[in-house]
Amino acid sequence: MTRSDATERRALKADSFGRISLMEDAQGLFVRRDLAHVPLWLRAPAWWLARREARALQAIRGMRDTPQLLDWTGRRLDRSFMAGDAMYQRPPRGDLAYFHQARRLLQELHRRGVAHNDLAKEANWLVLEDGRPALIDFQLATRGDPRAPWMRLLCREDLRHLLKHKRMYCRESLTPVEKRLLKRRSWLRDLWFRTGKPVYRFVTRRILKWEDNEGQGPKP
Repeated sequence: MTRSDATERRALKADSFGRISLMEDAQGLFVRRDLAHVPLWLRAPAWWLARREARALQAIRGMRDTPQLLDWTGRRLDRSFMAGDAMYQRPPRGDLAYFHQARRLLQELHRRGVAHNDLAKEANWLVLEDGRPALIDFQLATRGDPRAPWMRLLCREDLRHLLKHKRMYCRESLTPVEKRLLKRRSWLRDLWFRTGKPVYRFVTRRILKWEDNEGQGPKP
């Protein structure tokens, strides 16, 4: 359902791939990704990323603690709003319950055939008002058969990124199995660091002139 009568309450983020705003209409608050002001030369990749997010959200419709897709017009993507803070804004230090719940959340995501692929960024993990974890930003998500070797590899990388955050904020609670998994680096991770990441940094920092600091928020 198109929400044409919505009013923008505040901008949450704006970059070369669109503007993300907190919106409100008669039904309440929601989040909009608007591609209207994306430069012409970036409209194709911006549209591709937004469509990828819309398809991932369709695959997890009804899942708790993830955004719910409200509308995708090809230019605007509307999703439900979840009140909370990014992990770097409200670190779950010593909060073992948070990481137990986060692991169950990931398991449910993977059972539905979706790998997030961007969970190294603390900005993509929320701490909701009641302390529960939630996931946002599914632009890079992959959909597929969760039993397929490729998907199992991607899901394992999702879990490794969660365990890195657990190591940062709840190190004493890492189990021996989790420690072994953290040491087990996949060929996909090594390939990304050798090839993909240098290209990503060149494009974002040199061409687009922005830096996400690995999703950990602004640096002083």
